[in-house]
Amino acid sequence: MDDDELLDAARDALAEAYVPYSEYPVGAAIETADGEVYVGTNVENANFSNSLHAEEVAVGSAVRDGHREFAKVVVTSAERDAVTPCGMCRQTLAEFCDDDVPVLCDTGDGFERYTIGELIPDTITPEMLGH
Repeated sequence: MDDDELLDAARDALAEAYVPYSEYPVGAAIETADGEVYVGTNVENANFSNSLHAEEVAVGSAVRDGHREFAKVVVTSAERDAVTPCGMCRQTLAEFCDDDVPVLCDTGDGFERYTIGELIPDTITPEMLGH
C-alpha cells in the first residue's frame, strides 16, 4: 500500500476516537509484512492510565490475527501536527518492527519520516531478557 493510502486509513480511524477528556483524536494505520492493514484510534478512560493509544490498538488487532511483523506505520491526529508515537507505543512497535521500519507522521501536507530505530534507539529486546 502506498503512503497516501495508509494515511487515508489512519485519518479515517480518527472518526472512531473516544477522547472526551483530551479532545485530541489520534489515528494509526499499520501495514503488516504481508500487506494487510490494521487501524487503531485512541480510547480514553476517566482515570487516564487505562487509556489506549491508537498505535497499540492497531498492533493488538494485528497480533490477535496472527501478525508479528510490520512493514510501515502511519500516525495522524486531527491537528495534523506530526504527532509521533509516545515512548510506550515506540516500545510496543519495536517488539514487532525491525529498526528500519518507517514511521510516517502526518503534517497535513506530507509526512515527517522516521524509522523505529530513530524513534527508540537501544530499545529493550527479548535478548536482554534472556529470550
